[in-house]
Amino acid sequence: MLRINRQSFYDKVYGCWVGKSIGGTLGTPYEGRRELLNVTGFNSSPGRPLPNDDLDLQLVWLKAMEDYGPLGVNEHVLGEYWISYIPPHWNEYGIGKSNMKAGLPPPLSGNHENVWRHSNGAWIRSEIWACCAPGCPDIAVKYAWYDACVDHGTGEGTYAEFFTAAVESAAFVVSDRDTLIKIGLSYIPEDCRVARSIKIALDGYKRGLDWKETRQLVLDDSADLGWFQAPANIAFVIIGWLYGEGDFKKSLLTAVSCGDDTDCTGATLGSILGIINGAGALPGDWKQYVGDEIVSVAIDRGSYYGIPSTCTDLTNRVINMTSQVLAAHRAPVCISEGETDLSELSVERLTAGERHREKLLKMDGAIKYDFIHSQVEVSYASGVNISPGQEAVIHISIRNKMPEPRHMDVTYMLPEGFELMEGTRHLYLPHYSGITDASCTFTVKLRAGSSVQAVNRGVVQIAAAGRPTVILIPILFFGA
Repeated sequence: MLRINRQSFYDKVYGCWVGKSIGGTLGTPYEGRRELLNVTGFNSSPGRPLPNDDLDLQLVWLKAMEDYGPLGVNEHVLGEYWISYIPPHWNEYGIGKSNMKAGLPPPLSGNHENVWRHSNGAWIRSEIWACCAPGCPDIAVKYAWYDACVDHGTGEGTYAEFFTAAVESAAFVVSDRDTLIKIGLSYIPEDCRVARSIKIALDGYKRGLDWKETRQLVLDDSADLGWFQAPANIAFVIIGWLYGEGDFKKSLLTAVSCGDDTDCTGATLGSILGIINGAGALPGDWKQYVGDEIVSVAIDRGSYYGIPSTCTDLTNRVINMTSQVLAAHRAPVCISEGETDLSELSVERLTAGERHREKLLKMDGAIKYDFIHSQVEVSYASGVNISPGQEAVIHISIRNKMPEPRHMDVTYMLPEGFELMEGTRHLYLPHYSGITDASCTFTVKLRAGSSVQAVNRGVVQIAAAGRPTVILIPILFFGA
């Protein structure tokens, strides 16, 4: 069991939010500037932070956690909260919401026709998960998936949030920069573009290149992706962290001077350093410059009552949630009044295990539903767009969560004009033992009629005798 002193933990959580506010305020005036910059300080009025959606969206995630509890939050809950409380339609935000409003649940909402799925909207909002799961990167990354897949699906933007969530969670118990970067890299595929850009930054620094030269190497490698994309901007965070050499101001100024999504790079690096060093170590003049207030820009304040208005209020509410998250997941970390005790800490326990790496290999964007006794995964093998007379294939996998085996009957309520070409009417679900496989998979093949609607909805019903919960799986196709 790792023990973190409560007062020290408060200082780190508060440092996270103030550091994020500082970095966001520093970088916001330059957002979208693609050229090399020479930022030397703030370009805003003193005494108040600039509004930043990076912080805003996490206030909504906090509300979801407070409303549903640690074990009640998932991608479906966060998706519904997107629609209710987050008005902006920028890039992946708008595409994700548009897909959900049309009927596509996460992660399909983040994958379908989303040209921004490799962008920055997810990794900029990972601090809430890290603060709720300090010293537990595996838990933080689980929540990061629920979050990122809503508007990034299985894109590079999701890998980027895995990386930042893992780094920030581990930063509560590890302060070494290189170790933290290695921990973060362990949670993403070795060959993904985010990892590639990070490694380019690390290599440039190791070879003694100037930070501007390293930045150019990152830009050259990411030219095919374009601007506002996660791989390059995550690398800019790393460049600031490396070349800042432990100095908070130098680190943020370097990251922001790399250009592109400057409010995001500055804010995320500010939060990482704020966690590592605590609020007490942040530069006093910069803390005074932004103050304690939270200025909202991306939340429907008319619908969200009781929104945290200061970093102090946010810190207190997050810490209250932290104890619930750690208890719910039976985490080997506790916040206590005694001294911090990390004597049982090892880097291996913070690094992604084989189970997580297996999940990365299987991260195919399947929609997951929990029906208490069973978990269902639905994959649209042929996509969700369909033309008249076209066939569509859906794979449905059911995993038993209970100890007894079940026979289950399957009924198809198809969209108007659709014909069932293939699909089981009865299936057998093996019992769950914790050792043997307790799942079964079947294929549903449909054919559209001579005409299709803009939106075509149906339901696959799976019922088991002796179980009151009926599995109702929505299916949806867009008329191409």
